[in-house]
Amino acid sequence: MSSAAPTIDAAAKDAAQNGASKKGGKKKLLMLAVPLLLIAIGAGLWFGGILPPLLGMGGAHGEEHADAHGQGGKPGELKPEAEVKAKAPVFVDLPDLVANLNVGQRRSSFIKLKAKLEIARAEDQPAIMAAMPRLQDMFTTYLREMRPEELRGSAGTYRLREELVARANIAVAPARVVDVLFSEMIVQ
Repeated sequence: MSSAAPTIDAAAKDAAQNGASKKGGKKKLLMLAVPLLLIAIGAGLWFGGILPPLLGMGGAHGEEHADAHGQGGKPGELKPEAEVKAKAPVFVDLPDLVANLNVGQRRSSFIKLKAKLEIARAEDQPAIMAAMPRLQDMFTTYLREMRPEELRGSAGTYRLREELVARANIAVAPARVVDVLFSEMIVQ
């Protein structure tokens, strides 16, 4: 009988220790989870752009944004007109482009494109006008290799814009084309 008593006693001690370690395990988990959760929330607020202005760090970006739109400086103070005009975008009209698309053996499909080039500096306009035949050739050659399916939807238009900007920058280097803006695009 004496052997049964120590076994029950040992079992009770083990159960008490296991209960204590379970409570300690939950405490450890809680002590790790709470700081990690706070760090994740802080990172989300930081990269979401909410935290820097709250901490007073967003002033530099705000000033750049305001200056870009001619609203910087002291409240109520207007910038000189020449300074605002210097930052105004400059556009160059492209002649209308008409090209047949790559459709294989099917009936012909065409694209008609009216666009404008947005350039980085007004001084580059003569260089771009001088390179206009090269631009038209590069754009038409690229359009002839496109399939009508590639031009569908906003994603197709976006890809076309990116490709035309890259080709325009190659054709007019060292001048820089910022964007290609579509006035009209008809795919038939």
